[in-house]
Amino acid sequence: MSLASPMPLAALPSPSTAVWHLGPFPLRAYALCIIAGIVVACWVTERRLRQRGVAPGAVLDIALWAVPAGIIGARIYHVITSPAPYFGTGGDWVKIFFIHEGGLGIWGAVAGGAVGAWIAARQLGIPFTVVADALAPGLPLAQAIGRLGNWFNNELFGGPTNLPWGLEIHRMDGGQALRDETGRPILEEGLYHPTFAYEALWNVGVAALVYFLDRRLKLGRGRAFALYVMGYTAGRFWIEMMRTDEANTILGVRLNVWTAALVFLGALIYFLRVRGPREYLIPIGVPAATVSPADSDVSQVDLSARQAAEPAAPEGYRVVSEEQFQHWRETGEAPPEPADDADGGSSLDGEQPDDEPVAGDVAGATSARIADGEATESAAARPADRDS
Repeated sequence: MSLASPMPLAALPSPSTAVWHLGPFPLRAYALCIIAGIVVACWVTERRLRQRGVAPGAVLDIALWAVPAGIIGARIYHVITSPAPYFGTGGDWVKIFFIHEGGLGIWGAVAGGAVGAWIAARQLGIPFTVVADALAPGLPLAQAIGRLGNWFNNELFGGPTNLPWGLEIHRMDGGQALRDETGRPILEEGLYHPTFAYEALWNVGVAALVYFLDRRLKLGRGRAFALYVMGYTAGRFWIEMMRTDEANTILGVRLNVWTAALVFLGALIYFLRVRGPREYLIPIGVPAATVSPADSDVSQVDLSARQAAEPAAPEGYRVVSEEQFQHWRETGEAPPEPADDADGGSSLDGEQPDDEPVAGDVAGATSARIADGEATESAAARPADRDS
């Protein structure tokens, strides 16, 4: 007798294969979905950064830090919240490094990715809040695409259901569905809530919400990202309670439900307390002749060894108002430095560490020394010595 369940009249099918092999190399659907999500998030973020004045290609420098840090953070969160397979009875700590076997936590991914993006933003001279707000609609789209990997893996589904969109689940082993004696894939009995699909659809809605509210309200200072966090955690709260996969609990409630609630409150407090207009940026240390004001296409790559006619890399960015930014785009004329910049203030984040002077500070200090006959040059004051 076949172990395969009869085909329901209405059901969502699941793939019976999640891993393909190209010779000795496995090609995993889950990994492909994550990569596709990263590409989409980078594309969205790149467009939004350029609209705010950041040079083309900056998102690649950010991704080089944020993506590995996000993967590490996701794995650390999973290991901390599910330690038994690694440190419990019969566990093997070496499997901490077996990421291909699954086990990535979105909370750790966002936290780790934020640390990586912060490091990259400092190196590029971009305020971190500008990066976060630019990423806000792209991140939920990446998460939505990544959830398709759960569909291929036949995992992270909810309880039984009789709804027309109930999901068929295969019994999987090593990325392949187990098969009966006739060669047919074996299905679990009944249909199940496709909770990963609920989350994917919710994330698309969050991306749309952030995009349109940000476009209408012109959110700044990280508030667009806070809006994304609130939207995502609100959905994760109720979707998490529908899932039936094994999870640690606190007071009988899944750990991720508590996490979603706490993160939502934190984002809400930030959104309500932080105020300020959207930040726009103009590059520092780029000759006016090399700037294309219409689209702000200065190069983010160091081109000092290339032809002099090609755009130079900006040494950093100044935060300006929307009106000043539009004037610069139309005319190429940068607004004058704020008066407090002469005292070491910042045109980036509102605060500038003493060891990271902006171009205006350096120029003013150098002019003063020349005028006083002290034409000495401090290595710490040269913008070229900033982190890169």
